[in-house]
Amino acid sequence: MSKIKTKSETVKRISQLTVINPTAAGIDVSDKEMMVAYPIGQGQLEVRSFGCFTCDLHSIAKTLKKFSVTSVAMESTGVYWVPLFLMLQEFGFEVFLVNAKHVKNVTGRKDDESDAEWIQKLHSCGLLKASFQPDQLTRSLRSIVRHRKNLESTCSVYLNRMQKALELMNIKLHTIISDIDGKTGLLIIESILSGERDPEKLAELRDRRIKASREEIIKSLHGHYTMEHLFELKQCYQLYCTHRKMIGECEREIEHQLIQQIASKNEGVISDIPDVKRKASGKHKLPFNATAYLKEILGVNVTEVFGISELSTLTILSEVGTDMSKWKNEHHFTSWLGLAPNTKISGGKIISSRIMKKKHHAGQAFRMAANGLHNSKSPIGDYYRRIKGKAGAGKAVVATARKLAIIFYKMVSGQQAFNPTALIEFQEKYKQKKINQLKRKLELLQAA
Repeated sequence: MSKIKTKSETVKRISQLTVINPTAAGIDVSDKEMMVAYPIGQGQLEVRSFGCFTCDLHSIAKTLKKFSVTSVAMESTGVYWVPLFLMLQEFGFEVFLVNAKHVKNVTGRKDDESDAEWIQKLHSCGLLKASFQPDQLTRSLRSIVRHRKNLESTCSVYLNRMQKALELMNIKLHTIISDIDGKTGLLIIESILSGERDPEKLAELRDRRIKASREEIIKSLHGHYTMEHLFELKQCYQLYCTHRKMIGECEREIEHQLIQQIASKNEGVISDIPDVKRKASGKHKLPFNATAYLKEILGVNVTEVFGISELSTLTILSEVGTDMSKWKNEHHFTSWLGLAPNTKISGGKIISSRIMKKKHHAGQAFRMAANGLHNSKSPIGDYYRRIKGKAGAGKAVVATARKLAIIFYKMVSGQQAFNPTALIEFQEKYKQKKINQLKRKLELLQAA
């Protein structure tokens, strides 16, 4: 462990728990009741239990208005906080959604009343920090993008079940074709479900881009067809098609949401969006030019960055929005994404520097983008492989994702186009440095 130098001569003020917000309330959220603590007079606090129905949420807002409460703090418990959070915002309250770890009561006793009272006390003293929450348009886009991702995961489940049903009938189509949900695979499955069993006729459905030969496909289609597995294949295929149709509806709604964001940015005016070259590939890419919409919303084309695709940019936009001033700098941004070490120091020593485990969709998008650079010849791809050689693949993904997040932050906050010149120059300097090192080693070996 490395030793940390402490500042022995630093003079600080003695901290005092001064009430700076006497009109603050605290709410302990659950799925059955809302425990609300709010001031009712000079030095008096009332803790009251409310229900969770919509009429009860209205009662909470009216009660807080009655006692002139202006600011409310609540824990982020599951999704139970969402309706109350939005309703309190509609009533004009300043709402703080806080991390449950930051309001943990240390008395040892735990109940809903004491939790609500403790949240109110911390909030009235200004000791709570509000978690980031996007605006309404970004929140709507986020819900649709997350729903699309869940539908994609469900599609993968049914695709695996289709492959299992084929395997149980000893049809080895998936060993010849890289993915059975491509054009050739789906045509063959549809033909099998229609009653065709002749491998030669099924092989005629082979697309010309398939690398496997016709003879190999014929051999893979010889199997033992059974009624139960054909029934399973049929139902899984129907559900797969249903979910693909639902994904198409989601994509149309995503396009509508993006157009709404552009209209909001331009004060209700939707001008002609200039065409932008897409960096989208794959059979399940978005059916519209999302790159053009994203560039219009963000002001810069983030898909020009190595590794960041159209879908990655859409996911990041739906999670973080367009206002980068919510974070002080790029270091705060990467820490919020879960891409920075949570360093803990005790006794002048670093006792832990693990990255906090938390489910973060935007951070995961940056990680996926970084993981796709392992074979890239770009400067960031070289950076990934260099870190991987030193510390392993896991840390290389996090370090590269952090670099991509910093580039994204600086591009959007400063409205600067992506300029890889500095990255390329550093790549060339590093290569020359390695060449010089190897030359010196060669000279030493020749002199020995």
